[in-house]
Amino acid sequence: MNRVRLLHVTEFDYDGPVSESYNEVRLQPYDDEDQHCVGFRLRTQPTSSPTASRDYFGNWVHRFNVMPKHRRLRVEAESVVMTQEPGIDLGGSETLTVVDRQRVALLDAHYDFLVPSTYVPVADGIAPLLRAAEDASGGSAGGFARAVATLVHDHFRYAKGSTHVHSSVADVLAAGAGVCQDFAHLLIALARARGLPARYVSGYLIPADADEDGNGLEQVIGGRASHAWADVFVPGSGWAGLDPTLGTPTSGRHVRVASGRDYGDVAPVRGVYRGQAGQRLSGNVLMRPAVDDDGCEHLSERIDPVPAEPSSDALPQQQQQQQQ
Repeated sequence: MNRVRLLHVTEFDYDGPVSESYNEVRLQPYDDEDQHCVGFRLRTQPTSSPTASRDYFGNWVHRFNVMPKHRRLRVEAESVVMTQEPGIDLGGSETLTVVDRQRVALLDAHYDFLVPSTYVPVADGIAPLLRAAEDASGGSAGGFARAVATLVHDHFRYAKGSTHVHSSVADVLAAGAGVCQDFAHLLIALARARGLPARYVSGYLIPADADEDGNGLEQVIGGRASHAWADVFVPGSGWAGLDPTLGTPTSGRHVRVASGRDYGDVAPVRGVYRGQAGQRLSGNVLMRPAVDDDGCEHLSERIDPVPAEPSSDALPQQQQQQQQ
């Protein structure tokens, strides 16, 4: 098992005083058969008194308010998580022909994860990818799920800034590029179009080597920023995690935080405030530990600025974090 300590920091800097800030965050990792959240702590500056509850999809939601005037809001979510390799085996999955016969039953059992949603509407232009995945599937639902992850990885370019936090599947198809949030949505669209329930998962990707910064794609997405992938329900096997950004099934390096129909259900930080000040967001940041020769853990911090355009609305929504 892997033991990892995470610190996710989000900062809002305002160019004038704001007040009556109401916020909710989904930053506490899951407890399930593949991982255990040993501890979680949420702190804010200015200080607040967060309350916690579970949402419709079972995710932990923390809510807090900052009523006095302030020019900066800092949110720190610290977690200690134990992870292990997923136990799912796609080799025993049903055939796609059997899936076709189960469409009504699957829709009844997994309605929320089969119908179109805000970020995953019915999309034109996915038919060629759908046919390619079926051709590469070997006729099985598990083979189709693996093929979809590979195809999205191979046909779309990872490019920060090519999309934005509100981009949908249509935007990704048009751009031919995106970030992990976009690729997860595209994989979900393809799975749902084939009759397989699929859900969006937010979380983190631990670098393959915690002692190094990594290279290539993982240097961009790994360990230091929030990540996203998808779960596909494969009849005969169960829910399977698939990471289309890497083109592989998920592993013990994936830390699950929240899941839902799409990004709209699991935004890490969301809120509103009163005031006419513009804002600048620094976020999507994971602080990961290094273990010294004595076995002690230390947190190193890196904050990546994300530009946000000023707003003059009386109650503007705070900039949401795009998962990269």
